[in-house]
This record gives sequence, structure tokens and C-alpha cells, in this order.
Amino acid sequence: MKRTFIDYLLITLKGICMGAADVVPGVSGGTIAFISGIYEELLETIDGFKLSFFKTLKLEGLKSAWQSVNANFLAALFVGIFISILTFAKLISWLLATKPILLWSFFFGLIVASVFFVGKQISKWSLGVFLSLLAGIIVSYYVTIARPMTETDSYFFIFVAGFVAIIAMILPGISGAFILVLMGAYQSVLNTVNSFREGIAQGDWALFSTSFGKLAMLMLGAIIGLKSFSGILTWMFKHHKNLTLSILTGFMIGSLNKIWPWKNVLIWQTNSEDVRLPLIEKNISPLAFEGDNHLVYAIILSFAGFFLILGLEKIASKKA
Repeated sequence: MKRTFIDYLLITLKGICMGAADVVPGVSGGTIAFISGIYEELLETIDGFKLSFFKTLKLEGLKSAWQSVNANFLAALFVGIFISILTFAKLISWLLATKPILLWSFFFGLIVASVFFVGKQISKWSLGVFLSLLAGIIVSYYVTIARPMTETDSYFFIFVAGFVAIIAMILPGISGAFILVLMGAYQSVLNTVNSFREGIAQGDWALFSTSFGKLAMLMLGAIIGLKSFSGILTWMFKHHKNLTLSILTGFMIGSLNKIWPWKNVLIWQTNSEDVRLPLIEKNISPLAFEGDNHLVYAIILSFAGFFLILGLEKIASKKA
């Protein structure tokens, strides 16, 4: 597939959107990849990266090896994701702390539209497809109500967190960031990303080197996890597409439990910076919410997220 500079710029922008989504616990970058039309190419490209790359590199040079694995696509996408995570980590942290209802409302509308977008691609319904949908809903729902583990900061744990979270991140409807929350690693990862950026900005070598070591372990776990799981998903799309789509649709429906904007905090926790954060929450009606429920703005933002997906779908269909 021959692409222009503008095509790769658009892929980078899609990567930025994926990165921004992956920072939010409850939203999946895989959902963004799916609705933006790059999901299957992403899986096939990752799965196609094999040890033969190094043989081609040795015998035919970097250019041939680079082209053989669709590396321009991966580079453009991951540059966008990396830029987004570094840029939006601080902003998303602030929004989650100060404007949670408005943030969750936007993503709630986005995921609802994504459910329709993915679900309508199921070409033939059967008992197996319906049961797969139900299984996806149940698994995703129980992930959203699981109790988080105690937070840890070790390098090995960061590696495991990266391995597990990246698998969730490429599954539409399963949030990699929320998996990090469940594992107790979300705050550690977010702090590491913020420290890495601040270390560069301030020229603080000690801060940079410490955060870089943890980021490297996180990325190593993510790379191994991504490579391990992409082949399974690629095979499923090729041989059982309707079942796969129904499972992914179920994942997204189940995840709506986590993204519901109005919650009552049942149990609080205090992080390493002595900041109180919600640990266990219960969804409630906006009318039962204590304080300003921001209902009008929440509805507006929900529709904004919903119509954003419809707009992306229309653009993708015209391009096709």
C-alpha cells in the first residue's frame, strides 16, 4: 500500500487519539483504532514482524527490511501514541481530578456510538455469536467492578503491568489504563511518565534516568505482550470474524459500567503523594448525585462524543 506524507500524518493523528484514550481508565485505545479503520492492519503488521526481519536486514539492507514489515505505518502510529501520552498524561490527570463527570460523559457517548459501529459489522447472527456477545459483556463488566490490588513500584511489576495492560489496550472495550488501576500500577505509571517529561524539561538527569528505567521496563513488557497477542487476534479476525466482532462489542457494552459519569465513592485510598483517590465506586442517577451534577453539559458532551464517532465513520466510509 503506497501512502503519501499526508496519509502518515493522519495515522500519527490517529495514534495521538489512541494515546489520549489509553491514558483514561475505562477507555480503550483499541476502540479508537477500530473506529478509525486501522485496527486489522495494526494487528497484521505487529503479527508480521518476525525474526526474518533481521535476516532481511543483514542480506538486503535497512530499506528492504523496513518495507517488509510495514514499519512506516507502525512508526507513524507509535510516534502519535508516544507524543499523546507525554502530552496528555498531565491534562487527563487534572481532568479526572477536577472535571470527572464532564470527561466521563464525553467518553460515554463515544463508546455508545462505538458499540453501534462495531456491532453493525456483524454480518450474520447465530447462537454462537449471541453467546459470544453475552460473554464479552459479562467479562468486561466484572473487570470494571474488580477490586484494585495494592500499588507497587518494582521494576518487575512494572514489566508485568506493561505486558498485561497492552493486551487490554488493543482490545476495543477493555481499558489498558483500567487494568493498570486494578493491578495497582496506574498511579506509578502516570507518575513515571510525568517524571520523564519533567526530567527532560528541567534537565534533571537523576529524575530522567530513574523514570527512563521504569519506562523501558514498561515498554519491554508492552512489546512482548503486543507481539504475543496480536497473532491470536489476527487469526480470529481471519477465521471467526463475526464471533470476534461480537466479543469486542460485548467488551464495549460491559465497559460502559466503568464510564458512567455519576458515581458515589464507597471506599477511598491514599496514594504515595498523600492524595485521596476513589477505590470502590457505585453508579448512581445524576439526580441522586450530591453537588453539581453538570447534567446539561454532560448531555452535550455525551452527544459530542457520539457524533464524533459518527463523523469519523462517515469520513472512513467516503475514503473507502
